[in-house]
Amino acid sequence: MNLSQDQIKRYTRHILLPEVGVTGQKKLLEARVLVVGAGGLGCPVSLYLAAAGVGTIGLVDFDTVDASNLQRQVLFTTEDVGKLKVEAAAKRLKALNPDVKVNTYAVALKSDNIMGILKDYDMIIDGTDNFPTRYLTNDAAVLQGKPNIYGSIFRFEGQVTVFKTPEGPCYRCLYPEPPPPGEVPSCAEGGVMGAMVGTIGAIQATEAIKLITGAGKPAIGKFVIYNSLDMQFRTLKLHKDPTCPICGPNKTITQLIDYEQFCGMKVEDTQTKEVQVKGKDEITPLELKVKMDEKQDFALIDVREPNEWDIAHIEGAALLPLSQLPNRFHELDKYKGKEIVVHCKSGMRSQKAINFLKQQGFTNLVNVAGGILGWSDQVDSSIPKS
Repeated sequence: MNLSQDQIKRYTRHILLPEVGVTGQKKLLEARVLVVGAGGLGCPVSLYLAAAGVGTIGLVDFDTVDASNLQRQVLFTTEDVGKLKVEAAAKRLKALNPDVKVNTYAVALKSDNIMGILKDYDMIIDGTDNFPTRYLTNDAAVLQGKPNIYGSIFRFEGQVTVFKTPEGPCYRCLYPEPPPPGEVPSCAEGGVMGAMVGTIGAIQATEAIKLITGAGKPAIGKFVIYNSLDMQFRTLKLHKDPTCPICGPNKTITQLIDYEQFCGMKVEDTQTKEVQVKGKDEITPLELKVKMDEKQDFALIDVREPNEWDIAHIEGAALLPLSQLPNRFHELDKYKGKEIVVHCKSGMRSQKAINFLKQQGFTNLVNVAGGILGWSDQVDSSIPKS
């Protein structure tokens, strides 16, 4: 293909780079990149890929734009709230660069659809925020022999690497087993510095451009950690795990598995949604409202953090953060003769709190499934879902 005069003008700063040049720009225009997640990472990744002239960008995300997304998801505006993310994103990317074709997939990636989607792309960029999808994207990329550009974010820190086999390790080499459900809080629970997300997304996009053009050395076998509070970058070496079940010499995984089961999760939509852990003794937010309206004798304990409480809380609840529970659980002794109903944001931390309290001898404990998010959905929509 030959570059048009308009394309030469648009991409002239790339073409001036000896490592890219006309040949590299043509490679970009012919490249096909699948971006999983149109959230905090997927937004800057997609913007920079489109601006760079990556010819085909696939966007996978089944979620809609929420007002709480706008603090960091820079593809969207206030007018996009309520719209499908992939549709709003595609419109913005096409406005940025008409050269780019954007394919949208408003679905949750699963074992039964990812291989069919990924086969049409050169590489995958992981912008997800949950473990089932991370293992899924990794395994699909390894099985198809395609690079997986990984990024993750939490609070003020981000991580980036390029998983590419057989040259380097894969995600399972770094994390052979997922953490227990609820062990690692999501950004929705722990918060995230919006501007820092742009840094990590830009690095992911840079790695994709390097892989496409052949410029420089991609971060294969390098694990980059960025701490924005200290303005510090650290690079760790990653090595292939010879016992890795999918990229090692004695692989045992030859096809995709049930990743929600593998990660100990039982909900359906885990690509960008909150995970709700189901316990044996639980009630719904509506059932909690009935108990409150009937003035039943029980204690309602909120185990979120004080900054979350300041955003929104259920009237009548007492705050006892999970992080302080080991040192303060004796404050609940006065409730031992009555039912103790525990809630958090989505149901994960409250279940952890209940498990801990049971070990301390508390017995009459009930978890609120869905937490304050469920309360907002089912009882009081004025409660912000942030």
